Amino acid sequence: MAKKQDTTPSFIAELRLQTSPSDAHKLNTALEAGRALYNACLQESLKRLALMRQSKAYQRARLLPKGKDRTESFKSLREQFAFTKSALQSYGTQTKNACHIGDHLDAHVTQKVAIRAFEATTRYAVGKGGRPRFKRPGWLNSLESKTNASGIRYRDGLVLWRGLEIACIIDPKDEVVAHGLNHPIKYCRLVRRNIKGKYRFYVQLIVEGRPCRKPKHTLGTDLVGLDLGPSTIAYVGNQTAGLEQFCSELQCRQRQIRQIQRKMDRSRRVSNPDNYNPDGTAKKGSRKWVRTERYKALQSEVAELQRAQAEHRKALHGNLCNRILAIGPEINTEKLSYKAWQKMFGKSIKMRAPKTFLSELTRKAVNAGGSVREIPTTCICGRIKKKKLSERWHSCECGVSVRRDLFSAFLARHVDAQDHLDISGANELWQETEPLLRQAVSRIQQTAIGGRALPASFGINSRSQSGSSVKSEPWTETMGRTIVESRDAVAAPSCGDVGESLEKTAVASGRTPCL
Repeated sequence: MAKKQDTTPSFIAELRLQTSPSDAHKLNTALEAGRALYNACLQESLKRLALMRQSKAYQRARLLPKGKDRTESFKSLREQFAFTKSALQSYGTQTKNACHIGDHLDAHVTQKVAIRAFEATTRYAVGKGGRPRFKRPGWLNSLESKTNASGIRYRDGLVLWRGLEIACIIDPKDEVVAHGLNHPIKYCRLVRRNIKGKYRFYVQLIVEGRPCRKPKHTLGTDLVGLDLGPSTIAYVGNQTAGLEQFCSELQCRQRQIRQIQRKMDRSRRVSNPDNYNPDGTAKKGSRKWVRTERYKALQSEVAELQRAQAEHRKALHGNLCNRILAIGPEINTEKLSYKAWQKMFGKSIKMRAPKTFLSELTRKAVNAGGSVREIPTTCICGRIKKKKLSERWHSCECGVSVRRDLFSAFLARHVDAQDHLDISGANELWQETEPLLRQAVSRIQQTAIGGRALPASFGINSRSQSGSSVKSEPWTETMGRTIVESRDAVAAPSCGDVGESLEKTAVASGRTPCL
């Protein structure tokens, strides 16, 4: 039976700790003990997983069809080879009691570290993640307890743990912190961050309830269609439509990082000439690297820039989420493969993190009483005609021309619970929405005319830069066929294969299809 703290909604209230040098030393020592314990538990869990996979019973279970028998077989194997959460917690406790780790960690923290290693191995076992890595010194930066009754505890502005009493820095004017402290605390987590070359410590209070919503962050009532790309985002509501570059403000910081990384590469090559081939490529095999003090300083500078960039990106994500939720908390978006994006647009994905944005949007929408629904990109009828990534505009033979991602966001608003496109509903609202889409494109074109460089994915530079907006022919008797032609603005039925079903749809909606 799941515990209450695992089933009730929760949020995080973070407070900075006012640590003395002695407190910082003890916390750093505890984190290193936790790192050693994590590596030991990870090694043991990987060992048990390997033994289980080598057994004949496991090979037989793999051949079973998906169903209850297969599930029960794998469950029995996990218990047989002690590859369970409780078994690994027991191993973690035995390891703690057998060495110096027990002098720095309590039972609850030990069990949570063991669970962390087990869950990493489980993700690898079921194919949802890569093989987990052992942590180097300084790589474990958080420890948490199970409850606020023992272990790491918060009491009246103090964090108590194994003889430590560390005061928290609380801003009495911060309404978010005040909201968090007025709710029951489930458990506490200690976090270490390296900011400008110095360690700072925080406590994260995992609190039961809903997070604070500031009055300035209003909540709309519309259904929002969203189209998310590696570097662009489009959203459409009843009265609002937007098309913009995704996290464009991060570009300047990324340029600084690249410049310093080039300096690091030159320093590394000068200090280690024997590690490179005559053609400049690094030699294969084990190598010993010499890193100068200047190189280490540059490395710290890059780490600080990347940390600041991550914080800036998180703030930009939050701001964009609030603007979308101001339109409405119910959001439909296309189901995408972000792993494929990583292979195709690696640098852009690393800088902008669209999947992280979608996770944040989902969390905020759920807290606001809404949801984010990922809809499939299946066409409802006709033969599928794939569009190239370079085709950023949808153009119909009837003369309608519209931005591909804006039209995709518009269509996403009209997908029902069975993931079918509501053509009649889209027809009814198209005349009201088309001017909004043209205004959104016009704003982007004005940005390009103003001298600001836009990514090629906008498809603006290849079109007229004279300031004219999208071609604005009226949408007369051709809406039925165009909607189905542009089902998701990614896969579209060909114009010649729509057939009788589209004719019936257009007649039912009072329009004549352009067949």
